[in-house]
Amino acid sequence: MAGRIDVRSVREPGGSASVLVGRSHELAALTWVLARPPAVAVVEGEAGIGKTRLVTELQAGPAAAGRRFVVGGCCRIRDPFPLGPVVEAVRGLGKALAAAPLSPVAGALQPLLPEIAVHLPPPLAPLADRAAERHRVFRALAEVLGSVGPAVLVLEDMHWADAQTVDFLSYLLGGQPRQLSVLLTFRGEEVAAGVRALASKLPAPVRRVQVQLPPLDASQTGALAAGVLGLERVSEEFAGYLCERASGLPFAVEELLALLQARGSLMQHGGRWSRWTLDELDVPAGVRNHVLERVDRLGRDARSVAEAAAVLQVPVSVPVLVATGRLSRPRARRGMEQALESGVLTERESQVGLRHPLAAQAVYEAIPGHRRQELHERAAAAFGGLDPVPLGQVAHHLRHAGRLADWVDAAERAAQRATELGNEDEAARLLTAPLRHAPLGPERRGRLAVRLGRIALETSGAAEITGLIGEVLEQPLPRSVRGELRFRFAALRELGGADPGQVRALLAEAAGELDDQPDLKAWAMIAVGCIPVLGEDPAERRARLDLALEILPTVQDPGLEVLLCGKAAMVLTSLGDSRWRPLVERILELTGGVPRQQDETRAYWSVGMEACYVGHHEIAGRLLGASLAGAVACESRHLELRARSTMALFDYCRGAWDGLAERAETLIDSPANDFPGRIEAQVAAGCLALAQGALDVASGRLMDAIERAERRGGFDLLPIPASALVRLALARGRVGDAVASARRVVETVESIGLWGPMVRVLPAVAEALAAAGQVREVRALVNRCARRLRGLDAPLAAAALAHARGFLAAAGDRWSTAAGQFRAAAEHYERLGCPYEAAQAREQAASALLAAGGQEAPGEAALRAVLATYQELGATWDAARAAQAARERGVSLPSRHRGGRRGYGSDLSPRQREVAELAATGRTNKQIGAELFLSPSTVNLHLVAAMKKLGVHSRTALAHLLAGRRPVSGEQKQTI
Repeated sequence: MAGRIDVRSVREPGGSASVLVGRSHELAALTWVLARPPAVAVVEGEAGIGKTRLVTELQAGPAAAGRRFVVGGCCRIRDPFPLGPVVEAVRGLGKALAAAPLSPVAGALQPLLPEIAVHLPPPLAPLADRAAERHRVFRALAEVLGSVGPAVLVLEDMHWADAQTVDFLSYLLGGQPRQLSVLLTFRGEEVAAGVRALASKLPAPVRRVQVQLPPLDASQTGALAAGVLGLERVSEEFAGYLCERASGLPFAVEELLALLQARGSLMQHGGRWSRWTLDELDVPAGVRNHVLERVDRLGRDARSVAEAAAVLQVPVSVPVLVATGRLSRPRARRGMEQALESGVLTERESQVGLRHPLAAQAVYEAIPGHRRQELHERAAAAFGGLDPVPLGQVAHHLRHAGRLADWVDAAERAAQRATELGNEDEAARLLTAPLRHAPLGPERRGRLAVRLGRIALETSGAAEITGLIGEVLEQPLPRSVRGELRFRFAALRELGGADPGQVRALLAEAAGELDDQPDLKAWAMIAVGCIPVLGEDPAERRARLDLALEILPTVQDPGLEVLLCGKAAMVLTSLGDSRWRPLVERILELTGGVPRQQDETRAYWSVGMEACYVGHHEIAGRLLGASLAGAVACESRHLELRARSTMALFDYCRGAWDGLAERAETLIDSPANDFPGRIEAQVAAGCLALAQGALDVASGRLMDAIERAERRGGFDLLPIPASALVRLALARGRVGDAVASARRVVETVESIGLWGPMVRVLPAVAEALAAAGQVREVRALVNRCARRLRGLDAPLAAAALAHARGFLAAAGDRWSTAAGQFRAAAEHYERLGCPYEAAQAREQAASALLAAGGQEAPGEAALRAVLATYQELGATWDAARAAQAARERGVSLPSRHRGGRRGYGSDLSPRQREVAELAATGRTNKQIGAELFLSPSTVNLHLVAAMKKLGVHSRTALAHLLAGRRPVSGEQKQTI
């Protein structure tokens, strides 16, 4: 017998009785990996697919046994307060921290977590540098999360994550606490690439699983419906209907069931349930109408509370919800209770809101405009009465209340707070909206644009900001505002790869408008002197730089002085002007030899980079090493990547090739590394590919790097890839191409006066021109370079000139002279730490000796030594060429080495021993990588190889072994 269902007997969708359907595989995978920390799990799926439901099931299942779930969620409307979801999660630890062994650094969390301050160490004195302060907070959060025993950090809705939350997770996952697992959920279609990249490259010991939740099929939808209704099954027709109408989304299925039950449109047939007159019930396919019909069935007061919750969008405290609504307190509370009982609203940790963002959006869009505007105004007032005031929420509601002037004020205050907290991306979002959508006067618009320009370089949306600032500049502005805004605009244009001449013109114009800001004026003038432009007279550029150096002592801000000293020293180094040395001494004096702020780190990096190009390898190593350490300490990911990229090129130049190919490729592929930050790694990868015989790879890498460097004005880098590309063309017999490339780079670099870097390409150019029979051109070039280099601070000059003269002598069959010049070049290269160039020069000296006749014995010995050097470096292409030349001349060689660096058998290679010794001291892979300038994954490769050779399976066993003791019993069974 059929009968209508009793609405009161049906369990409410979304309640505790709701079953989990179609997720057994995903649940099992997550349970397994989260129970084996350190681990990272990612749950991806569209809105309403059941991500939160799956997390809830995890918390109630075996994964929760013996471990603590620490849960936080990101919100659509964000406040300028960064790290919100992480702070929310840690706040829930409360008394669990009472017995935790926390170091004093955990006191950095006192300002963020006043609710649990009693369980934290005393507060720390604030630091002057925001980046250092942020790094200390990151350390404190990681320590707290690792101090409470086995735990799972759950961060939901990461598609709404703020930039600092993403940065913190990158920091945390780089050295994850041993007993901590991390679970992230997000909507795949909305999530940023930086969030996706978090779990893509983890240290070897960290387990990882990624789960993508698909929509339910008809069978699974039927099982979910049966579970919600407390039945064994529903009809296939009914299951198909639900699946089609809800698109397989569990949330939509539950909403549709609630609607059908409320309508009385379900009936029972012999213990099974089906729809009541399927053809007559017209139910829209979208969730929107399902939600609205449920809300419409509530009482008037409950509907009013639901509308207030929809306007608020995020779960809020009861007082805020009540104050936002238009009801008296008693009526609002009664309405809220009805909405909670019906399942339209949910409550979690004293926060009340609509049960899903889809529901909030559906209800919000149905509210009439005038009533929606009134609710936004009430919401702004409710949030404004809190302490501290959530300025981001206030700004949002003021905007939608139509109070645009008040919105701009609130947004500016919120942006200021975000900037103070180091959350530049959120500050930029808050400022961009008024600039685009508020009716502002020129002065106010200019002020907001200047504030935006000051933080733009630290954001992920610099390209969008550049266009917006350019639009503001087209409007009439006060002179001082226009000057600073033009200066910021020029910096953004330079970052975006604009024509260097246009950038320099912007800076020059800005300098003329900055008389009331002397520090900024000095910055603009120095920047003008630093930018090379093709076709200009080098003397004019030097005159501008001289003027900038006169202004430099007037700079009052020590941090800015360090930055500007770095920029000026970088240019002077490229020009071979020894005045760079006192500027570096000034940088070291002002910083105590350790960069602690981002501008200081940039100064160290920029001079170190240019010193690498020019051949000042000793100072380059010191400055680049310090810049990398400073970038890591400042938690500046983009600065760290740029420093590592330049270190990759530096390692190529000094012959430290062990693991270099992998490091360079990792840097090139990093989604967080913009092209200016990875160009040196690309050059290193291209040059290394040539030395190892991957000629097509080398050609592609080098040509692309040269094209991009020319477009961005990176002319001082050109000689390194150009030299490799010329050698490649000659090896392929394309003498014409080699000559064309050689002439082009000489003309470019010589026209700007970059004589310091120029010498790196001189030998290859001389070889190409000599091969083409252009001996007079070679002689003229060498003589011209010798004159220009005389008296300059260009360490590679003697080596490069001797090397080029060797090719000139060889072109005239003056073999003994050529051999002498090549040997002299090799000796200079060796003193400067350039083993690859030294080996090439010695190979050419050996060939000249053998061609001279009567010098077979010295030539043969030299050729054998060169071959050994190439093999030691890993220069297999050069080794093969040298071996072929030896065989053609009948030179006997040792047994052939079949590619790559020489094997060490069961012995540790020098790099493996270095890594093993550092690991034995207790350092992590990340710490070892920072010290040796290797990626953590490369460190792990060396460590695994070392432990395999030594027959141990744990770091403790390794430490005992290297200390001269045998591993203790059972240690061999542990993992790394």
